[in-house]
Amino acid sequence: MTEPTRVRIRTYVFEHPGVHFSGLVRRLDLAPGQIQYHLRRLVDADAVVRESYYGRTHYYPSDADPWSRGVLALLRRETARDVVFDLLEHGPSRPADVAARVGIARSTLEWHLDHLVEQAVVRKRRDDADRVTLVLERPERTVDLLSVVEPSLPERMVDRFERLVDQLVSDR
Repeated sequence: MTEPTRVRIRTYVFEHPGVHFSGLVRRLDLAPGQIQYHLRRLVDADAVVRESYYGRTHYYPSDADPWSRGVLALLRRETARDVVFDLLEHGPSRPADVAARVGIARSTLEWHLDHLVEQAVVRKRRDDADRVTLVLERPERTVDLLSVVEPSLPERMVDRFERLVDQLVSDR
């Protein structure tokens, strides 16, 4: 009985790289302890990679490269994903313009940009007047990874709640 369950978990991780533990529990309809047990065995066997990014633990296929792992972790957050989509659509842009188009506070944009820059998704390019322009580092590879990510409803709800709080705070 354990082998089919383990194969099912491994298959899901391979089809949804960067999935969170809670996403596995919701999608596979298995007990958390059962998933935790099998994930531990998969990680120990180097069949699955476990990485923590920005307060969340993600699971990846063993052949996922470090850059892709970091990017997928970020793209599973709706706001970071929206920032990337905006830069894909509009090209290099000033931070204030991105924040306005995405509908978030500048402080929220900066929080996500810090991580997007850290993972080499976005670069902050400065001109002679020291003005910042945001540029995607690897747009083609980023688009490929965007096609893999399908956010869950709880992930979207948390991100939308953060946006609502930002809007309420910035309206003061």
